[in-house]
Amino acid sequence: MQTKVNENLFKDQSFYVGIDYHKKSWAVTILSETYEHKTMSMNPDPELLSAYLNRNFPGGTFHAVYEAGFSGFGSCRKLNQLGINCMVIHPADVPTSQKEKLQKTDKSDSRKLARSLKNKEFKAVHIPDQKLEADRALVRQRFRVMKDLTRTKNRVKSLLFQFGIPIPEQFTSAQSRHWSKVFLRWLTELPIQQQSIRKTLDNYILIGKMQRENLLMLNRQIRELSQTDDYRENYLLLLSIPGIGVIIAMFILTQLGDIQRFTCLDELCNYIGLVPSMYGSGDKLQVGKMVHRGRKELKIMLIEASWEAVRIDPAMMLKFQQLIKKMPKNKAIIRIARKLLNRIHRVLITREKYELSVVK
Repeated sequence: MQTKVNENLFKDQSFYVGIDYHKKSWAVTILSETYEHKTMSMNPDPELLSAYLNRNFPGGTFHAVYEAGFSGFGSCRKLNQLGINCMVIHPADVPTSQKEKLQKTDKSDSRKLARSLKNKEFKAVHIPDQKLEADRALVRQRFRVMKDLTRTKNRVKSLLFQFGIPIPEQFTSAQSRHWSKVFLRWLTELPIQQQSIRKTLDNYILIGKMQRENLLMLNRQIRELSQTDDYRENYLLLLSIPGIGVIIAMFILTQLGDIQRFTCLDELCNYIGLVPSMYGSGDKLQVGKMVHRGRKELKIMLIEASWEAVRIDPAMMLKFQQLIKKMPKNKAIIRIARKLLNRIHRVLITREKYELSVVK
């Protein structure tokens, strides 16, 4: 005769689940407050994990964690819907001993995650809602297509240089960074004896034209997105700041989400990565380059916007001139980027447009 399981047998008991996430399998470790239940491999299915936990620990309170990466936030959302308190953490935030570095396995990684979760050593990354994540993907795609187009242009220049074909000076000046119709016509009509070189060049031109068309299409789609109810008001606020254009405004809004989750400017700078690395010991403190951690694309765009801001905004221009007396320009522009980020933060918090030449 089968005994009926008490549905509240593990009531008020907590269980901690560390998930080492892979495309075809999960390595899962389950800890209670007093012992390790099991480390196992299973199919990457939130419902399967939920069924296992509820079957073995009815009435228990479940907490789960996995590292941010290719898997995104879909599994985390599903686990939360199934009643498992799941969080996603930055891989660099996982405490790791030297032994664990030297003997790294999927099972040891899952144990490490479960142990740190139990000890409350993690701070979860922000999980956006699905719509914001989808809008973010569209804006990021534009950045990646732009990088692909730049690679294609560089490959054309490299091919010409490889075979000793000089590019006229009119196409190499600082004012001719983009591919004009005149430049494309020159590439197309360029007399080349070797047919393989001609075909290679024509292929690159075709790829470049397709990428430019994709880029123009993405620009239109992002502009349309900016006029939706979710973004229109904040979008217009950001455009009032010198240096901020259509693309960077939408990149900021989709990447940051709710600006209220950043309590101060330093927290926002840390999120983006506009902070220096530091090493201190005793009375000595060494300040190094910017940290690699952060939102690389947004960091690049803010620095580009800062170069534009120091050209058209008198207040930024004055500050930049003061800074370059003390440090190189490439370091001074980082300080300007922080000031620009401060303007962005203040404009979105106060809901007031920026006034030109007024330092907030």
